[in-house]
Amino acid sequence: MRNFEFYNPTKIVFGAETVAKLDNLVPANARVLILFGGASAKTTGTLGEVKAALGTREVQEFGGIEPNPSYETMMQAVELVRREKIDFLLAVGGGSVIDGTKFVAAAVGFDGEPWDILLKRGRNVKSAMPFGSVLTLPATGSEMNNGGVIMRKSTHAKFSFSSAHVFPQFSILDPTKTYTLPQGQIANGIADAFVHVVEQYLTYPAQALPQDRFAEGLLQSLIEIAPKALSMEHDYDTRANLMWVATLALNGLIGAGVPQDWATHMIGHEITALYSIDHARTLAIVLPSLLNLQREHKHAKLLQYAERVWQITEGSEEQRIDQVILRTRQFFEGLGIKTRLSEYDLGVTAAEAVEAIVTQLGAHGMTALGEPQNITLEVSLAILIDAI
Repeated sequence: MRNFEFYNPTKIVFGAETVAKLDNLVPANARVLILFGGASAKTTGTLGEVKAALGTREVQEFGGIEPNPSYETMMQAVELVRREKIDFLLAVGGGSVIDGTKFVAAAVGFDGEPWDILLKRGRNVKSAMPFGSVLTLPATGSEMNNGGVIMRKSTHAKFSFSSAHVFPQFSILDPTKTYTLPQGQIANGIADAFVHVVEQYLTYPAQALPQDRFAEGLLQSLIEIAPKALSMEHDYDTRANLMWVATLALNGLIGAGVPQDWATHMIGHEITALYSIDHARTLAIVLPSLLNLQREHKHAKLLQYAERVWQITEGSEEQRIDQVILRTRQFFEGLGIKTRLSEYDLGVTAAEAVEAIVTQLGAHGMTALGEPQNITLEVSLAILIDAI
C-alpha cells in the first residue's frame, strides 16, 4: 500500500425528511444563493421545501445549470454572487449542480481569470466560499468530495479540477428525492458509480486489502441494487443503498493508497464535449474496450475482479478475462445503456467521431493516461476503434 493522506470534512445528513435540518446547517444570517438545474427542482417541490427550511434568511435563486455545467453559465452565477454580496451557496440537484457550485465557490474570490482554475486543475485555488448541497440524483459522489468537472461550450473543452477548499460543508442525502427521477437517470447514476469504483480498483495489485474488499463490496452492491432500482418502485431501502454507494464510490476512501486509472473518464469527457452524450453513457462506451486493450497490464486485477465480483472461476486466464469484460458490458446494457459508439446519434460517422475525439485528447494534453501513463494517443485511438 502506498503512503497516503485522507481528509474529508463533509458532514453527511442522511435519511428521509432531512431537508428541514437546513435551518441548523446554514448560518442564521446568511445571504443564500440556491443553485439548481432544470424545472424539476420546482415541479417536484424540492425547491419549495428547501426555501421553507431556510426560513427568514435572504434567499436568491440561480437555475438552468446544464447536465454538463458550462463555464459560461457558471460565470453568470459568479457575477450574481458578487453583485448581490451572497455569502453562502446551496446546491440543490445532482453532481452537475454540485460541480458547478464548487466552481462558483472557488471563482468568486479568485485572483485572475477563473478559467485558469480549470487549466491548472484547481491547484491554484487558495480559498472558496462556504457551500452545502441537497442531493437529488445519486451518481457522481460530488456531494462528498473536492472535485468537479466544467465544460467550456465555446471550445468544447471539458476539464476536471479539485481543491481541498471545495469540499461541501454538508450534504443532505434524502433517498426519497430519487423517487421522481426518470429511469434513464437512475441507470446513468448506477453506471457512473460503477465506473468510479472500477477506475480506483481495476489497476494492478497494491497489497491494499481493505480498499480492494471495500471496492468489491460496492460493485457487488450496485449489481444487486440495479434491477430493483430500475423497476422504478418507491423502495426506500433500494434507493437508500444506491444513494450511499454512489457517495462512497468517490469520497476518497477506496482510492487512498492505491493506483488509480481515470483514462475512461478523460476519454469520456471528450465524447460528451463533442457529441453531448450523457457522461455515464460515455463511460459505458469506453470502459469495456479499455479493459480489453489494457488486459495485459491489468491482468492480475481483472482475474481478481472476475472471481470476487462476478464469481467467474472456470476456464483459462484469458477466457476468464474475456468473460468478465463481456459481463461488464452486459451489465451496462442491462441498464438500458448502449455500449458502442456507433449506436449513438453523432451527426457524423463513428470513424469521423473517433478522429475528432483523439484530436481533442491531443489538444488538451491527454497523451499519457492510465495508472502507468501508457495510454498514448495511439492507444486511445485503438480503444475508440474497438468501441465502435
